[in-house]
Amino acid sequence: MNKADISRFDPVEYLDSEEKITAYISAALDEDDPDLLLAAIADVAKARGMAKVATDAGLGRESLYKTLTPGSKPRYETVAKLLKALNIKLVATSDRPKIA
Repeated sequence: MNKADISRFDPVEYLDSEEKITAYISAALDEDDPDLLLAAIADVAKARGMAKVATDAGLGRESLYKTLTPGSKPRYETVAKLLKALNIKLVATSDRPKIA
């Protein structure tokens, strides 16, 4: 039997609209895992072009890669610049049910 050719899943290939990007980042936020959120932001940055995102965020490309490395502990200011460069706005909502 021949082994099937299986390619690795790359979410970057599917992040081609604002709606998909929004859903992807929202799903990562729901997991409450900082490394997963950084990975999702990295995927969006790759989809948009790392060099352009780094420039738009005022970061060097190497700094951008370090910031998005799993286990890194980026400063809020850096993440805020990066999200702004990606045109992503985080919005807070309540987990409590509305009382009528």
